[in-house]
Amino acid sequence: MRRLIIFGLLCCFAACSTTKHLPSGEVLYIGQKPIVIEQDSVTIVGQTALEEVKASLATAPNNALLGSSRWRIPFPLGLWVYNGFSKYEKGLGRWIFRRFGAKPVLLSAVAPDIRMRAATNLLHDYGYFNGAVSCDTFIHPRDSLKARLQYTVRMGTPVFIDTVEYVGFSPRTDRILKATRRRSQLRPGRQFNVPDLDAERTRVSNLLRNTGLYYFRPDYLVYQADTARTPGPYISLRLTPITGMSAVAEQPFHLGRKSIYLYGRNGQVPTDSLLYQGIRIYYHGSRPYVRPSMLYRWTDYSSFRFKRPQSDSAAEQKSLSRIHDLYSLHRQQRVQERLAQTGIFRTTDISFTPHDTSAQCNTLDVDIRLTPALRYDAELDFNLKLKSNNQVGPGAAFTLSRLNVFGGGERWEVELTGAYEWQTGGGAASSMNSYEYGVSTSLVFPRIMFPRLGDHEYDFPATTTFSLYALQQDRARYYKLLAFGGRATYEFQPQPTHRHSLTPLRLTFNVLRHPTAEFQALQAANPALYASLRDQFIPAMEYTYTYDDTSLQDRRRSSRWWQTTLTSAGNVTSLLYGALGQNLKQREKQLLGVPFAQFVKFNTEFRHHLRLGRRSLLATRVAAGIVWAYGNVQSAPYTEQFYVGGANSIRAFSARSIGPGGYSPTKEETAGYGYLNHVGDIRFEANAEWRFPILGSLHGALFLDAGNVWLMRTDEGRPNGAFRLRDFPRQIALGTGAGLRYDLQLLVFRLDLGIALHDPSRLGQGGGYYNIPRFGDGLTLNFAIGYPF
Repeated sequence: MRRLIIFGLLCCFAACSTTKHLPSGEVLYIGQKPIVIEQDSVTIVGQTALEEVKASLATAPNNALLGSSRWRIPFPLGLWVYNGFSKYEKGLGRWIFRRFGAKPVLLSAVAPDIRMRAATNLLHDYGYFNGAVSCDTFIHPRDSLKARLQYTVRMGTPVFIDTVEYVGFSPRTDRILKATRRRSQLRPGRQFNVPDLDAERTRVSNLLRNTGLYYFRPDYLVYQADTARTPGPYISLRLTPITGMSAVAEQPFHLGRKSIYLYGRNGQVPTDSLLYQGIRIYYHGSRPYVRPSMLYRWTDYSSFRFKRPQSDSAAEQKSLSRIHDLYSLHRQQRVQERLAQTGIFRTTDISFTPHDTSAQCNTLDVDIRLTPALRYDAELDFNLKLKSNNQVGPGAAFTLSRLNVFGGGERWEVELTGAYEWQTGGGAASSMNSYEYGVSTSLVFPRIMFPRLGDHEYDFPATTTFSLYALQQDRARYYKLLAFGGRATYEFQPQPTHRHSLTPLRLTFNVLRHPTAEFQALQAANPALYASLRDQFIPAMEYTYTYDDTSLQDRRRSSRWWQTTLTSAGNVTSLLYGALGQNLKQREKQLLGVPFAQFVKFNTEFRHHLRLGRRSLLATRVAAGIVWAYGNVQSAPYTEQFYVGGANSIRAFSARSIGPGGYSPTKEETAGYGYLNHVGDIRFEANAEWRFPILGSLHGALFLDAGNVWLMRTDEGRPNGAFRLRDFPRQIALGTGAGLRYDLQLLVFRLDLGIALHDPSRLGQGGGYYNIPRFGDGLTLNFAIGYPF
């Protein structure tokens, strides 16, 4: 009966006309035909212009597929409801009309004439002065009240910059501009485009404001263009101040009195004040909720590096003797960033006012108004893990934070975590259930602690973190592992593209608890694996360097990301061991009755993104690592070893299913503890992925992944797992595939289908390089959030 009712409703809807209630003289817009491009440009600026032109012309019709202006869903339910229920003014019919009806997109509302003019102006903005956009209307052959549009974009020949001049400025401003010409966005030979002109005006304005010209703005600059000066598709540009610009715009200002206003948590105005290091601090209550010394450090302008401009004038040199007191937009922004990075203020406002009303006044007083954030912050996260190694299960994390613990912007956090996973592979593996839970606490200082170099704050973001943690892991049928420890970490970013992380102390204690008889049998079969899981201290030092230029705002086609980590464990402990009179040649040195790990680990990863168009790019990654255990043990701790495979690695293979080398586990191992064996001391991985748009927010990808892990030493329990140069090429696992990405700006949902091409564990089992027994055996579906690299 239900199916009959649904079928009847569909028939009723299908019988409804989508143009029945159109206003008189109107036509229903049903989408666009493919845009025709004439004289297509292959330059980067041309491709950017074409993408913006297409975006300005695109208009989604009713029942559009993922916002596409070309493709539509075949069942216009919204229009059916709109036409079928528009007669109801109240009751259920009116509710259905308002809830499910879709107002028709009319051709007049699309306004193709206005869009053509806007698109033509975009072409002119990007240097295509003779470019133009036209439009044709195609009436539906069976319904004259429906129509499609087709735009034709004729780009024409682009115009290039011939010369650039800066004229009409004061002598001081002119010297500053000449000294920084190499940073200009406008250079001879570049393609003319308005975004570059706007960027150059902003650059000049910011440059002058960084040298004391507080009242200067980009609107004070105008361009004069001459296309007849040089024959051919060239243009000469001249940047000048606007006519009638006030002389105060080019007058340098110094900083005078500084005041800080600390408002109450509910917006209460300050009721008292104190003077600290020349700063008047106004506060609400009995005392400031932030230490005055920290306010002084965060707002101290003299702690910022500033390059003095050159001047030949004696009077100007005298003025520049107070260069550290000159107003600077960069310094203002850095103070605002410092205050925001502490996380203890809800709002920050910095204002500058003249010290007096005289015409000769060249001093600005600074007022900083701060409103505190809430003292406590709590966050509860739930997640469902769908891992590519067939592990599935829920997880949760609860974090409680206390802000401004000691009155200096410190943050204390306590986090509780828990997760449960079960194996979905079936058979013996279905009992491979596991769970983990833990607690951690950390204290974060928004500055470098121990040592403190000098009295000034660093001129870059820096934090010091001290943390403790405990984690209990239960691996069903095998063991429980208790890991607890702590670390001290310094993080600082002296430049926007360079970030450093130094951990002088990272101490972890692993305790293997309740090993089962099955695990003890595994221990006898694979001593090296057991050695990596047994009770041990891991005293380590770690340094990480990260280079990331993706934040740079320029028109480069490529971006790079490189991260390298060096870890050393047990060396300082070994020296202390010897200093206490112990024998360094002893086979197994212990700390508090437990062996401690000794190893050196190097891990590096490089990523490169090359833009092939505005929305298309080629992403590549190369990663390599090596860990060498020595002294106390011949195997690095299990948590420090490498593995590959999974949604963010070699996507044609599940996680921990490749290697080491050509190791081929038995069926019994694969069904039981096989995943424990697929780790190694050496890692190499390479990936390439072409990302391209499909429809609206839906993107596609084609990828190729390769890599493996190897052992540094021969292990009888894992034959063919040791690294040998002659076996390297044929022991590289290779996979390809295709995927979909749905980009929601904040989140990217990713679905990848991996296709295995070469499995190193099947070497010697017949077949050529493609050694997958059946095509279906080499398929792996991965679902993840975010891009793999």
